[in-house]
Amino acid sequence: MRKIEVSPSILAANFANLGAEVKKIESIADYVHIDVMDGHFVPNLTFGLIVAKAVKRITNLPLDSHLMVDNPENLVDEFCEISEIVSVHYEATYHLHRLIQRIKEKDVKAFVALNPHTSVELLQDILMDVDGVLIMSVNPGFGGQKFIPNALNKIRRLNDIKRKTGLTFKIEVDGGINEETFESTLNAGVDILVAGSYVFGSEDPVRAIKTLKGQPKKISEG
Repeated sequence: MRKIEVSPSILAANFANLGAEVKKIESIADYVHIDVMDGHFVPNLTFGLIVAKAVKRITNLPLDSHLMVDNPENLVDEFCEISEIVSVHYEATYHLHRLIQRIKEKDVKAFVALNPHTSVELLQDILMDVDGVLIMSVNPGFGGQKFIPNALNKIRRLNDIKRKTGLTFKIEVDGGINEETFESTLNAGVDILVAGSYVFGSEDPVRAIKTLKGQPKKISEG
C-alpha cells in the first residue's frame, strides 16, 4: 500500500492569522504548499520569499514550494534554502534540465509542473532526472477552481510510464481537490494531494486531511 501525502496550500488560509492556520494542520499534514505567483506567468500576485520564510519559522512541516513565475532561475536558490520540494514549470524556462540539476545539487527535491494544456509526453527526456511531476488540475493563478477531468488521463499516463520504466518520481496533483475528486486521482496514481480551499475552508481541517488520506479500495500498488 503506497503512502498518500497531503500538502495543504496556504493560498486558501486566513492570512490575518497565518500562524494559527498552519498550526491547525501541523499534526496531520505532510507539507505546507507555498504558491508563489508573480502576476506575469499567471494572472495573480500572491507572495514571495518573505512570507515563505515566515512560514518556515513557525512550523516543523517541510515546505513544498510551487514557483508559478517567469524566469524561475531567479528564485530557486533562495527557495531551495527553505524548502524540501521546489516545483518549476515546464512552460516557464528554456533550460529545464539545467534548472532541475541546480535544484538537486542543493539536496532539494526537484519537481516539474505542467499546466493543463501541456502534454506529459513532453517530459520524456527529463523524467529520469526529476523527483516528481506536479499536474495542474486547474488553470494556475487562483484558488477555488473546479477540477479539470483530463488531469486524470495525464496522471494515468505518468503512472504507466513509471511502471514500464521503473522510475520512482512522485506524482502530485494541484487544483480542485476535495472529497468528490480525490479518490479518482489516487486511483489514477497520485502520491501527493495539494488542497487549499477544501482544507482551510473546512470547519475541521484535520478531518479534511484525514479524508484525503483515506485510501480507496482500488489502491493496492506498493
